[in-house]
Amino acid sequence: MSAPPPAKPELAPLAGAERLIGAIALSVGTFMTILDTSVTNVSVPTIAGDLGVSPTQGTWIITSYAVAIGISLPLTGWLTTRFGQVRLFLASVMLFSATSLLCGLATSIESMVVLRVIQGVVAGPMVPLSQSLLLSTFPRERAGFALALWSMTALVAPVTGPLIGGWISEHATWPWIFYVNVPIGILVAALTWRIYRLRESATRRLPVDLVGIVLLATWVGALQIMLDKGKELDWFASGEIVALACVAAAGFALFLVWELLDNPHPVVDLSLFALRNFWTGTAAQSVGYSIFFGTMVVMPLWLQTLMGYTPTWSGLMMAPVGLLSILIAPFLGRSVQKRDPRPTVTLAFLMFAGVSFARAGFDLEVDPWTIVLPTIVQGAASVMFFMPLTSLLLSGIPPERIPAAAGLSNFVRYSAGAFGASVSITLWDERTALHRAHLVEHATAYDPATGAALEDFQARGFTPDQALGMLERDIEAQARMMGTNDVFWIAGVMFLALAVLVWIARPPPRAPTG
Repeated sequence: MSAPPPAKPELAPLAGAERLIGAIALSVGTFMTILDTSVTNVSVPTIAGDLGVSPTQGTWIITSYAVAIGISLPLTGWLTTRFGQVRLFLASVMLFSATSLLCGLATSIESMVVLRVIQGVVAGPMVPLSQSLLLSTFPRERAGFALALWSMTALVAPVTGPLIGGWISEHATWPWIFYVNVPIGILVAALTWRIYRLRESATRRLPVDLVGIVLLATWVGALQIMLDKGKELDWFASGEIVALACVAAAGFALFLVWELLDNPHPVVDLSLFALRNFWTGTAAQSVGYSIFFGTMVVMPLWLQTLMGYTPTWSGLMMAPVGLLSILIAPFLGRSVQKRDPRPTVTLAFLMFAGVSFARAGFDLEVDPWTIVLPTIVQGAASVMFFMPLTSLLLSGIPPERIPAAAGLSNFVRYSAGAFGASVSITLWDERTALHRAHLVEHATAYDPATGAALEDFQARGFTPDQALGMLERDIEAQARMMGTNDVFWIAGVMFLALAVLVWIARPPPRAPTG
């Protein structure tokens, strides 16, 4: 393993207006980057239509960005060692803004996909670097508040992305989804340069690990495409998915061998996983985020396809997830460095479980308030698990290794989120199909309830064929509702298991209270 760069003398934390402005600039940069992972989701049909392709082909607008950002995230540590965290962050922001402008000007699906790949590659380092720069901005006893700011942006951005994207597409034109990044990116870059230009980290010239980069790009790209396309291609019934799975598995194995065996300059510092708190915190955070994100994907689909909500109202129903997190985060940030975070994380997982079990009891008559209330509680739980676990997994890591640790943990979390979304949708469909089969099995001419339902439809003026169609529609709705309940019940059980996992970690040293 290569040694981390020599540490510069530690700089004093920022104070006053500089600290506030710097924290806001870094948080906005994080928000902008993460927002772009989901802001195009509801606009794909519109964009695809304007570019002259099908909505299925248009999904590459999402996939290409996801694959690229997934590849670049774990490279953050190596790039920081080579170029410095301030220079790398500034370059990422400016290149992200430039590619956003070009994405809005794209006239073909081919140019859009290429530009989204470039946008994702340059965006990756912004997320972990904003985290490490925020930690250097605040004194150690205020590090919890820094993590609170970062956590709020990291959690709220993917949830609000579809709502913002849908609103822009509805009230303006789709290029403005990308154009809005340009002035924001320029402002973030200007403020960051003004405040952080004299706070550059130590750098060291390292050989380029081309083999490691190629292997990383191969297995991460294959895995991301497999996850994004799995449901559409019926998973392992498709030869393409099987081939992608084989490429991902072989690439991952070769990557591990290359990075761990006699490689003096690895592109990813896998030795971080030897640290107990790092691997425990990363595992708990990533699995928890995958379940959280998976259910956040299922919820709006359920609201729109089964409950009759429009995309805008569906987004509004999910928006309260950020309400309590924004209110709680500053208070939690003041205490996270002074107390053992494990009890807080355990409580958060128990709250997540309670929310999931409450949703597992929904039915087709559930009212909006009953839907929104667990979402508000979920917002509180999200910041209570995300921020303390971030503090836990970074505890004990020297400042010069934090960019590498933040990049690696964010990569694992990001990949887990993609995996959770794919698994949740697949599970949702499979459980729905299973319940549909069971319901149809009992819906025979000899079943009194079936006969009564058909008679009721005909009494309301429907023909026998129409009555049968109405019955089939009701069976489909009931099966989908039961499949939705199953997804949330399974999520609740998994959250309960995570409440135990976090106790493998050691309590981090407490920050001074002065």
